[in-house]
Amino acid sequence: MGFAADLIPIGLEYIAAAIEDLVDEVHIIDMDLEDASTQSFLDEYQPELVCISMSATDHHEGLRIAKIAKDAGCTTVLGGYHPTAIPEKLLAWPQVDLVVRGEGEDTMKELVQNASPRDVLGLSYKGARGIMHNGSRPFIQDLDALPFPARHLRRHKYHDHVTIHGGGERDVISMSRGCWGRCDFCCEPMMSRGRQRFRSPENVMQELLEIVAFHEGRPLHIFVTDPNFLGSPRRVDHLCDLLHPHELDIKFTVLVRVDSVVRNPALIAKMCANGICIYEMGIESPRAEDLMNVNKGITLEMQEKAVQILRANGAWAGGTFVIGLPNQTAEEIKQFPLYAKKIGLTGAAFGITTPFPGTKLYQELTQENLIVEHDWAKYDEMHSVYKLKHMSAEQLEELATYCHAKFWTLDTFIEQTRLSLKPDEKVPLQEFIKEMLVTLRFAWNTASDLQPEKMLTHMRIAAETSADPCVEAYTKNVGIHNIIDFPKSLLQVLGSQRIQFTLTENGVPITSYIIKTTKTTVEYVKAVSGRQDDATINLDADLENVNLSGHNNTLKLLKNFVGATVSLRGLEETWSRLRLLTAIGLESTRLITAQTDKVLDKIKKHPLPGWFK
Repeated sequence: MGFAADLIPIGLEYIAAAIEDLVDEVHIIDMDLEDASTQSFLDEYQPELVCISMSATDHHEGLRIAKIAKDAGCTTVLGGYHPTAIPEKLLAWPQVDLVVRGEGEDTMKELVQNASPRDVLGLSYKGARGIMHNGSRPFIQDLDALPFPARHLRRHKYHDHVTIHGGGERDVISMSRGCWGRCDFCCEPMMSRGRQRFRSPENVMQELLEIVAFHEGRPLHIFVTDPNFLGSPRRVDHLCDLLHPHELDIKFTVLVRVDSVVRNPALIAKMCANGICIYEMGIESPRAEDLMNVNKGITLEMQEKAVQILRANGAWAGGTFVIGLPNQTAEEIKQFPLYAKKIGLTGAAFGITTPFPGTKLYQELTQENLIVEHDWAKYDEMHSVYKLKHMSAEQLEELATYCHAKFWTLDTFIEQTRLSLKPDEKVPLQEFIKEMLVTLRFAWNTASDLQPEKMLTHMRIAAETSADPCVEAYTKNVGIHNIIDFPKSLLQVLGSQRIQFTLTENGVPITSYIIKTTKTTVEYVKAVSGRQDDATINLDADLENVNLSGHNNTLKLLKNFVGATVSLRGLEETWSRLRLLTAIGLESTRLITAQTDKVLDKIKKHPLPGWFK
């Protein structure tokens, strides 16, 4: 998820807050954002204890950091879901001294106070007689007693990279811990043993006001880490009452169960009215058999009803799916994105079923000797790691790309834009293009990092799948001109055109997007396989030459995307292309002039000092 947003290490911030008064110094180093090396921080701070939070995907990186710390003479501690599930396997490495199982605040407090792991509940460690496992630590019952996360120790500002939820500064908050769900593929039953504990709404509100002050009142996107936000509807209802008079400029993203949404439609309306408007639900599958097999505890009817309730209240209705469950076939999986669109999801993600240690799924597959991939770096929900009945691992990984491309067609992007607009409002064309490119870069960076060896294959699958008649149907029925503000000057210069942008591989057309313009409007956009012969302007980009990597600005991204090849077909197309270039040039000049006027207006209102003039 780090491609979509900077992930704030709130777990480490809770630990730091718990021990801050008991130690001489405590520092939080987020190696996802640091340019300096681990060794440089060890040299600067000279720590005695180095505590590393890690998931399964971080297995190798966590051990690498632990080795550097151990070589520097530090005691090393690992914590998080992954170490809690496999403490013995991690303690088998010479660079690992201790593992914290479960919640870490009280365990770490006792460790630094006692200066010894002996008798500290929740600790596993290397003793004189080998690996020792102290007794399990009881859950923290009074979550209000915990100090708020040590945000003052952050070395960085955290941002969203995809503007789908508004971008800007972000933060996280935990309002409860655990979940009473029993999903076979989820780590929560192992971590929380089917229990959920809650903070009081008053305590949560106090922290929210502290977060607002920390960000100096700027607009915020806050992700609520609770795996089951609506586990106690009464508490959420009271929190809404506390939020209402403050009118905070916050958008909240929450994780909710489908059945909880269905049972609380009035509360959903109240939540949306108080900024809790972005929802992610575990839809999992459109097959009732799958839902029963993984102990999800929901029905297909609930899925559809939950989306209806959220959409009726103007909320973002996001859903996650698991593909590659033991009995699924390729043809069944191909129906998942169609189902996501059918029930009206605003956004959807399709993760490959991954048997994380400690889950019931992991236990079952281990007993059947079906797990074939033991490289923890592949446990990222984009790689297939166990033997499937009906397809190969490669086929499943390609199906993940197919599902995403089939859902995230151009009409889906335009519909998301429409939902974000006020009545009679339009988004400027340049802003829409910018958001599209940022989103494409997000997808590119995700695929290139997690599937680098198959990047071109996945690009081709995505390009082929994006050709869908639903694009033309949507842009005609809704009216793309009612959503995107196309500059009149640009359309007047262009006139009546069919602009065709074609993605190719080694010169062979894969998918084309055709934009039909007149002097006053854009009539439609359509996505077709191959290439049509009646276009007046043709722009081709070969997949091998497309590059959206890194954090380039929008203009550079656009240049990289379109600047592969341009085909000219006779004098008529040369003239049409000249009109296109002229129109783009005029629009660019208009935008630059508008920006300059804004700057000059600001200077007039707030004159610069004489020396600066």
